[in-house]
Amino acid sequence: MTPTPKTSTAASARLLAVSCGMPREIRWRGQTLRSGIFKRPVEGRVEVHPRGLEGDGQADLTVHGGIDKAVYAYDDSAAEAWRRELGRPELGPGAFGENLTLTGCPESRIHVGDVLRIGSATFEVSQPRQPCAKLGMRFDDPGFPKRFLASRRVGFYLRVLEAGSVGAGDRITTLREDPMRLSILELVGLWLDRGRAPIGELERALSVEALAEAWREPLRESLATARHRTSPTS
Repeated sequence: MTPTPKTSTAASARLLAVSCGMPREIRWRGQTLRSGIFKRPVEGRVEVHPRGLEGDGQADLTVHGGIDKAVYAYDDSAAEAWRRELGRPELGPGAFGENLTLTGCPESRIHVGDVLRIGSATFEVSQPRQPCAKLGMRFDDPGFPKRFLASRRVGFYLRVLEAGSVGAGDRITTLREDPMRLSILELVGLWLDRGRAPIGELERALSVEALAEAWREPLRESLATARHRTSPTS
């Protein structure tokens, strides 16, 4: 049963564009790489399935896609910041490999575990993005993934809780706000500093039931190290 809407993410939270793309081979710096990072906006409504959007795909399913990374969302405020910093005003929807380009959903406002209604589909926020080398290829800059992560403007992945369809202009409504209120911005900051992070903050992150396993295991290791470091017998 779909939860009863309780609060909107923001009065102006909307879906600006839906972008899809199938994997293709790219020649970059002497290598042939296969990637699905190249997304383009599509017109009309797009069907949402448990593993992603109709007409969209990923090249390496061991690290991309799947239930925890079914759909990738990015707020246009982050894209606008990159347009200014990089001097590239042409970077429109899909430029960062996102499926959903949003407005009113910055990393500071979205929490892991939040349940969002977009169009007739329901999603759960599962984790921030960890950029890989393919993003460096997309921007022809091997150092860009590290810069992207350091900016903390990384966007977030969504699980599909209820299939449906989405289209540009859809309102975004928060059906459930995770009780731990761990924002994407906070979690990325914790990740970047996890070797020195306070035990309480690591425990808080691990208590978020919706957090994807890909983020849990490194945080568990950091928590074990922190506990050992502060143990009276260490």
